[in-house]
Amino acid sequence: MNILKSDLIIKLAEPLDVPGITDIYNEAILNGTATFDTEIKSIENRTLWLNQHQGNYPVWVAIYKQELVAWCSLTQYSDRAAYAGTAEVSVYVHHQYRGRNLGNILVEHLVQQAKELGLHCLLARITEGNDTSIRLHQKYGFTIVGVMKEVGFKFGKYLDVTLMQMVIK
Repeated sequence: MNILKSDLIIKLAEPLDVPGITDIYNEAILNGTATFDTEIKSIENRTLWLNQHQGNYPVWVAIYKQELVAWCSLTQYSDRAAYAGTAEVSVYVHHQYRGRNLGNILVEHLVQQAKELGLHCLLARITEGNDTSIRLHQKYGFTIVGVMKEVGFKFGKYLDVTLMQMVIK
């Protein structure tokens, strides 16, 4: 059953959200290739990470029936000043809520928020085999700009990463 945007509260993440963010991310580390992190993250680590997401690079959480079910972020692409208008998008959904429209809602949210923040360019890096994520990003205006061959090693094999970009107009 799909979750509707009206069923969610999407809000800026705060320290009390860190345990839920950490749980979702650690599940992705252990069981998927959405991240190339291979070591479990602690609450302290994710608290530091959240504190680094300030200004034009925030983190949001999605709350459904009082449960944190997903999070998304805009991450600084580079610390070089010329890249200040560029951010990388990330979306992570609790494994029990995947396939229920949360990815659509959160990618749309990220694009809208990036516009409001005055960002110029969004990037997404999507590991091979995740065609659903590629189609999702294309739906919201991202285009494929290249494939980085065998750049990450996880679960015993080297994996390609598709680089997608959206220039905000």
